Amino acid sequence: MKPERGLWSRIVEPENLRLAFAKAAKGKWHRESVRRFSANLEVELSVMRRQLDEGGFPLGRCTSFRIFDPKERTIHAAVFPERVLHHAIMNVCEPVFERWLIDDTFACRTGRGRLAAISRAEQFARRHSWFLKMDVRKYFDSIDHQVLLALLKRKFGERPLLDLFERIVRSHAAAPGRGLPIGSLTSQHFANAYLGLADRFIKETLRCRPYVRYMDDMVVWAEDREELKRVRDAVKRFLRDELKLELKQEPCPQPTGRGMDFLGSRLFPGRTILSRQSRRRFVRKLRHHEDEWVEDRLSEAELQTRVTAMIAFVREADSAAWRRRVFANLETGHRARTASTAAAAGTTTPPTAVRRTATGTTRATATTTWASALLSRPSSAWPARSGGLSG
Repeated sequence: MKPERGLWSRIVEPENLRLAFAKAAKGKWHRESVRRFSANLEVELSVMRRQLDEGGFPLGRCTSFRIFDPKERTIHAAVFPERVLHHAIMNVCEPVFERWLIDDTFACRTGRGRLAAISRAEQFARRHSWFLKMDVRKYFDSIDHQVLLALLKRKFGERPLLDLFERIVRSHAAAPGRGLPIGSLTSQHFANAYLGLADRFIKETLRCRPYVRYMDDMVVWAEDREELKRVRDAVKRFLRDELKLELKQEPCPQPTGRGMDFLGSRLFPGRTILSRQSRRRFVRKLRHHEDEWVEDRLSEAELQTRVTAMIAFVREADSAAWRRRVFANLETGHRARTASTAAAAGTTTPPTAVRRTATGTTRATATTTWASALLSRPSSAWPARSGGLSG
């Protein structure tokens, strides 16, 4: 595929920068940086365009913080103007990355994502006796800048764009010449494309048809355990020699009948359930939202919206009984809104009052609450699986 040209002018055109601002600001209008940028939008975008044309747009400014869900990660959130730039770039360049990727990789792709990856993996788990699950040790921190920039040079042919890519890549380093910041839109697409080379090696050189990748989680299936060992050794050498990466530990082929942890679920031939870690995390978040509702920091409509979104994550049919037990426990354990929580919310609710539900009944005596309303829905009303692929 020839390097793409004619993209730079589209990236810096005013209409694309306005669209990028709208995407970057979505859901963040409460932030002072967004309001300040919006107040002088045309001036800010004009300055951004001039700086991009002159090669002087400031990069690498970010806010760093740690998260522990599900494991510890350091997030580097770019300042708002740089977030606008990232969206402006990907508005134009994302189709180029998309054309490079194979069908069986699912991260950072419109219309695919986690559920589609699980659906595809379920198909392979039903058909094959053994699987090999591989993931990369400290993937984002290990990406080699030179290898990445060489890959980008194969896909894009304009010097201003390649120079900008190089400045973005080199603006962060977990170690000399290595690393991309987690939390950046460009990082997600760069990292996904980086392992696109491994995808093609596995599919085209090793001829492994049953294969799924979600970012750095790679799974191959086969009927023979020894075959998967040969695949593991070949992939290990390729990652080390071509991409300067290492696999985490020493992955071993496993029988599909024992189940496989994948993207928060545990896959067996013919059924999928939530992993134990995902179940604990789901209950913890559910109780947190319950606390917010009791303390009047969340309306009942907002609560149902958030819980429905969570159910879309845990919608696996074989988890239905467990899910209903969780909601039933919440239903029997609902707490009245006390005088202290009412005062904390800044309301004038009398000390003996309890919160009223969406049905008009009181919090303590309600028979139709947000949980029972969800539980009473017919099965067809629960969020359905999306993104299933044939083949």
